[in-house]
Amino acid sequence: MSETQPVIEAASAFAGVEDGFERLWTPHRMAYIDSHHDTGESTPVCPFCAAPARTDEDGLIVHRGDTAYVLLNLFPYNPGHVLVCPYRHVADYTELTLEETVEIAELTRKAMEVTRRALKPDGFNLGMNQGAVAGAGIAAHLHQHIVPRWGGDSNFFPIIAATKALPSLLSDTRNTLSGAWS
Repeated sequence: MSETQPVIEAASAFAGVEDGFERLWTPHRMAYIDSHHDTGESTPVCPFCAAPARTDEDGLIVHRGDTAYVLLNLFPYNPGHVLVCPYRHVADYTELTLEETVEIAELTRKAMEVTRRALKPDGFNLGMNQGAVAGAGIAAHLHQHIVPRWGGDSNFFPIIAATKALPSLLSDTRNTLSGAWS
């Protein structure tokens, strides 16, 4: 028995009945979650509303459409992780106009084509997290994730070392994708 075993057993007894699940705690993610809380002003700052007012480079914008735009995720899971956002501040997919829905679909398709050509991923994860309970980090402004995937790109490094190894800078990735867009 290790020195920590009695502590673990005591903690389990205190916390309740064991349920058989292993847990991977990632408290460093709270810094990201907390960064989107109220700023003390009358309303919180929405990064997806603020980005279009910046230059493409400063806002990490890859492409601007008529009703929606594509930008790099500031906290990417992988290089080339982009988001497709409507310019309009809406939270739910059902609140989109037909024009926004069509353009988000078209920009998602185009972003996949561009990313395939520029970064040569083996596959993609696509998704929208609707609401905070569904995992949306910024639930108030709808956004579609497009995450390029490569064989062997996942590991426990982010969990064990609270570090994500990304082989390129956001500005370099933005320039590569933006250049490949046309």
